[in-house]
Amino acid sequence: MSAARKSPPPNDLPVYRLLTGPDDAAFCKRVSEALAMGYLLYGAPAATFDGTKVVVAQAIIWPSVLSSQRDAGPVGFLASHG
Repeated sequence: MSAARKSPPPNDLPVYRLLTGPDDAAFCKRVSEALAMGYLLYGAPAATFDGTKVVVAQAIIWPSVLSSQRDAGPVGFLASHG
């Protein structure tokens, strides 16, 4: 893991983010930009229909959180991030 990935996310962004929006090219671009920034996909995407359009969601997480979780175990991780 690179030093950049051990540091916090840039621009004071949170380590966990849930990206949501209409299922369109703009949403895909937001996810792609976050991946290029260094975030990782976290879990499966979700989709729902609001009566007029499909709305999607994708959780992303900063890599340092995963290494913190491995190092601390579940109880230590929750104590330090919750």
